[in-house]
Amino acid sequence: MSFFSSLSGADWLIAGLGNPEPKYDGTRHNAGFEALDYLAEQWQCPLNKSKWQGLYGTTQVGEHKVVLLKPLTYMNLSGQSIAPTANFYKIPANHIIVLCDDITQQPGHLRIRPHGSAGGHNGLKSIIASLGTEEFSRIRIGIGAKPNPQYDLAVWVLGKLPPEDRKAMTDRYPDIEQACRLLMDDNLQYAQNKFNR
Repeated sequence: MSFFSSLSGADWLIAGLGNPEPKYDGTRHNAGFEALDYLAEQWQCPLNKSKWQGLYGTTQVGEHKVVLLKPLTYMNLSGQSIAPTANFYKIPANHIIVLCDDITQQPGHLRIRPHGSAGGHNGLKSIIASLGTEEFSRIRIGIGAKPNPQYDLAVWVLGKLPPEDRKAMTDRYPDIEQACRLLMDDNLQYAQNKFNR
């Protein structure tokens, strides 16, 4: 029996952002999905339950009861999955960690922030609107900037990562896993000093 079966609450929610159809697999915009898949594998937490317009699993990480969530709403409506999940498990916004792509960071670079604006990211914009606050953590995963200002942003983020950029990103998955642990253990400053570039 899962330890969650007798509990209505959890300590933390970690959500990875992306788009659910197979045609989006391997695209820049699905960096959050892929990082969440890595956490699920490392923490032996299959994302095999379906509710709140998402796939999720529950696990114990150190001292924490954690929900891993992959919203299936498409990126621009991510908050419509995250908010009801957090509400059900009674998880406050400052105990939510969102993994998402970031065009302002080079592939392989991470940016950890405890709050802030959406910065033009529609997934974060939806989460802020649904939660009614910007006070949730985000680990932004670099996917690289558009090659030139005229390049269509949607085409860029929905494009596939070339092999060298993919390797730069996947090489950081262990750091993302450690950063999540540090955030849950209230070591934000250490995580930022260690992993932000």
